[in-house]
Amino acid sequence: MRSIKKLVVLYAVLGILFVQQPTYAAFNFKFPKFFKFKKEKKIDKQNQDNTEQVEEEILPAQEQTETQETQEAATDTSDVEAVYIKQVEVYGNNLIETSYIKEQMTSKEGYIYDRKNISQDLNKIYKTGYFTQNIRAVPLRSEDGGIRLRIVVEENPAIKGFTIEGNNAVATNEIMNILSQYEGQPQNILSINVAIEQIQEMYSLKGYILARVTSVQDDPDGIVNIKIDEGVIEDIVVEGNYKTRDFIVKRNILLQPGTVYNENIMRDDILRLMGTQAFKDVKRDIEMNPNTGKYNVVISLDEQRTGKISLGVGVDSISGFFGSVGFSENNFRGLGQKLSLNFMAGTGILMNDSSIINRPNLQAELSFIEPHFKSENQSLGFRAFVRNFGSYQVPLSIEKRYGADVTLTRRFKAFKNLTGSISFGGESVDMEEGDEWKARQVFASRGIDYSRRAEQLDGGVYAKITPALTYDTRDTIVNTRRGVLARLSLEESIGFGTDSFGKLHGVLKKFIPVGRKSTLVIAARGGGKLHGDMPEFAAYALGGPYSVRGFNISEVGTGTGFMMGTAEFRTPIPFMDRLTTNTFLNNVRVAVFMDAGKLFGQTLTNELYDRPGYAITAGVGLRVFIPGLGPINLDYGIPFTNTGGKDRSNGFFTFGMGEMY
Repeated sequence: MRSIKKLVVLYAVLGILFVQQPTYAAFNFKFPKFFKFKKEKKIDKQNQDNTEQVEEEILPAQEQTETQETQEAATDTSDVEAVYIKQVEVYGNNLIETSYIKEQMTSKEGYIYDRKNISQDLNKIYKTGYFTQNIRAVPLRSEDGGIRLRIVVEENPAIKGFTIEGNNAVATNEIMNILSQYEGQPQNILSINVAIEQIQEMYSLKGYILARVTSVQDDPDGIVNIKIDEGVIEDIVVEGNYKTRDFIVKRNILLQPGTVYNENIMRDDILRLMGTQAFKDVKRDIEMNPNTGKYNVVISLDEQRTGKISLGVGVDSISGFFGSVGFSENNFRGLGQKLSLNFMAGTGILMNDSSIINRPNLQAELSFIEPHFKSENQSLGFRAFVRNFGSYQVPLSIEKRYGADVTLTRRFKAFKNLTGSISFGGESVDMEEGDEWKARQVFASRGIDYSRRAEQLDGGVYAKITPALTYDTRDTIVNTRRGVLARLSLEESIGFGTDSFGKLHGVLKKFIPVGRKSTLVIAARGGGKLHGDMPEFAAYALGGPYSVRGFNISEVGTGTGFMMGTAEFRTPIPFMDRLTTNTFLNNVRVAVFMDAGKLFGQTLTNELYDRPGYAITAGVGLRVFIPGLGPINLDYGIPFTNTGGKDRSNGFFTFGMGEMY
């Protein structure tokens, strides 16, 4: 009997073991296999009830090492029907929205329950960076036979704030504008990396290209500490300068040891060094000192010959055909100073009318410039000159001038595009009669007493003070495409034995890019007498290559005040850049323009020669840049108004050098 009882107990135990639904231990990462028997098979009620109680944990995919047996079981679906997910639940999230977590998952309500997909979903949730590795999935049998999938997460500790260390060039609040959005959120290394990239990009846009976030550490209290190395300069090394002295080079470099390296400032420094005309090329290298973590900036120079003797020829409407000879030294004594001496002789005004004496134009000028006078943003210039020519201001007279001046120029640090200057000098102006017999005829034809000729020939000796302000944002001087140039100057002339006078002059030019290579230039000019009796040699003149084109020099008239405007469209010669790579030809510009001007307080000359004092013209021209001389302008203008009974309806050529108006 005892043996029989033992057998009964043994069979009962075995029966329970065979009936009980098997479970899978979490450590080998096997998944519960939910299935329904096919209809022709009998459903075991006890098995069904036990299956509904199964719960299984699924850890992140990178930690799973399924056995071959499990993988084979996952693909064996020959005798099972698919089970669907009826509901997805998320537990454990406090700061991260449930909807955000579900967006990372491909396993959604109504989808087939697939353990591989769920494993991948858990991995995606983990890779968002907001959660620890304690992520698991718990599948539960629902009453309707589907699966209720429960996702359990554990958020990283929340960020309570940031501390910034090492920033001097960029304010803390600018950096916090990037980081503040992450406060109150769970720590996320992915988001922090994005923020680090944004911080470094912000530094780079400001020119601090060496700045790097070197460490990110979090405290147990939820504070994240960020340390920045902005790239401090340890030393500036100059090499390649054999004539130019070291301190001359370094005074052109605004970057200094102990400051944060800035590529924008370095670029301006290189342009400033090139502007001295002492160097053919300037390069910079940056080397890190591994012992200090700071940087050495190496400036490599390629000096050029700076002493030149020049011979030149040219043509413009005022000087006529002219020749020049000169000597210049752009690195005088190796101190970066500029010294020049020039002589010029011209045939006189081209295409002049009978009011201008046919006389050679003779000029000589000596100039000296100290580009850094007392400070790096201040220069001092000296000039002495002699001029003798047939006056185009006063008809039938010879104008002789000689004088000298000293000009102090300062660039304002607070306004990098603004420059101020003040000039002190003296000038002697001698107006001589050039053709008295012809002058008397002109006066007689107008019924004006010749005694008034003295008004036109008024000259004298003057002490001059000329303060000025210049605002310049042009992108380049040659073929400017964008920017603004504005200048306002006051000229005070104090007479010795003659009347004193003062006048104010202003100009505003706007360069607007059109298309890829063309430019629209809009300019306005104006000026007027402030006080005193302004002599005719100092009067404002309209007409000629530098004011209203389509007229001869001063042919529109002269006066004590004026205003004028210009609109000009400049464009390269069509298809020239496709035909040749020649720089000279590609720098040529075709221009279409319109000028308009009016004079105020007209002079005796306008009455004598029937000059209207106003004009409107339109025309076409060429702008040719010649290295060493600058731009040459050839214009053909057609006036909409005529002067002195002269028919200008067929147009008039003018020649000029330098920037127009």
